[in-house]
Amino acid sequence: MSITTNTDPREKRPSRNEVFAVTLGAAVEFFDFSAYATFAVLIGNAFFPSHSPVISLLLSVAVFGIGFIVRPLGAIFIGSYADRAGRKPAMFLTMILMALGTGGMAFLPSYQSIGLAAPVLLVIVRMIQGLAWGGEAGPATTYILESAPAGKRAFYASWQIVAQGMAGITAGLIGYLLTRTLTPSQLADWGWRIPFIFGLTILPVAIYIRRNLHDTLENKAEAVKKNTRYLLTDVFTQHRGLIISGIFMLSGSTITQYFLIYMTTYAMNDLHFSSGIAMSSTILIGICVVLFSLAGGWMADRYGRKITIIAPRIILLILFMPGLEIITTYRNEYVFFAVIVLFSALQCISGSGVLVTLCENFPKSIRSTGFSIAYAFGITLFGGTAQFVFSWIIKATGNPVSPGYYLIAANLVCILSAALLKAKAPRTAMLTLNT
Repeated sequence: MSITTNTDPREKRPSRNEVFAVTLGAAVEFFDFSAYATFAVLIGNAFFPSHSPVISLLLSVAVFGIGFIVRPLGAIFIGSYADRAGRKPAMFLTMILMALGTGGMAFLPSYQSIGLAAPVLLVIVRMIQGLAWGGEAGPATTYILESAPAGKRAFYASWQIVAQGMAGITAGLIGYLLTRTLTPSQLADWGWRIPFIFGLTILPVAIYIRRNLHDTLENKAEAVKKNTRYLLTDVFTQHRGLIISGIFMLSGSTITQYFLIYMTTYAMNDLHFSSGIAMSSTILIGICVVLFSLAGGWMADRYGRKITIIAPRIILLILFMPGLEIITTYRNEYVFFAVIVLFSALQCISGSGVLVTLCENFPKSIRSTGFSIAYAFGITLFGGTAQFVFSWIIKATGNPVSPGYYLIAANLVCILSAALLKAKAPRTAMLTLNT
């Protein structure tokens, strides 16, 4: 099959060290989202005290979703900024915004200290973080894709997902250590802030590294003449169908990934496992994300994008309900971990194909803008609501297996969208792979 490369072999590409630097920066940004999800129960108690633990949790995950609502704004303004001024300054800007948001999570007073002002300020902090991540995904993924040599685009792009896995591993390790070294009252009072303080100490390093990147956007003098309105008009008139397909293609990938992130809360609230086991699941999922995303990227380059996206999701459709039934029936940590590994492997192999397919189908002149918008709206619609929907479904039905139906529906939409997505015509180069 043929795959568009859009890459001129004579162009000077950033080094592997620079690609790693971008990945590291993305990992630091995603770390905050992983830490929030990991400590959602404790954050809910600190900012939304209630006689009902379920209500506190629902309010906490609702604020988690608020961070997603503003993502499209970050995608529009920072994503288009990357197509006008360059990938490097856009990624530097997102680092600054994330530093502000992380600092807020680390030092924001709780409800007990300042009353109603606490949840209001928490919402503002989450909005700043949402702007940062909404603007980060497009420039960072575009930078990595454009840095890849011919035939390795999907493998390189998969490092963006690896960054998320690295963040999950770190958040899980810190969470596990905290549960082992602090008492429950210490963890609830101030221990949950430690991951955000840790993230705040790493951010200056990531900011410094990004200041010295070699940009992948050529003809900046010509690009800077394009204003945001021009870029958005181009994206929504010429590539509207691709954006819609991308949003729906992201549905299954996003909801499944956020269900895996939600498994820490699921393990504590619904399976009644210890906090140590729950935190261990975050580490395990992070390891799976790293390993199987790289495998998925390699497979997408070797065997093609569509088959790598669709085949694992069909298997997931078959295994969702039996897997969740086994977890809730046996309530054994080893069974729990085995099912998590299986779900994560299939999700991440497919996810790599989704990411690279969506990004590479946009022309380079609007790639950051187009990918940012599709990605941000997809994550906002499906990721931002996922944890709230999972918690609500379980509460409404009283059945811990019930989220499986939502996962099945989302993945059916993903499969259909990927199957209908038209391959983009070659531009400057064609790579032929024997499948």
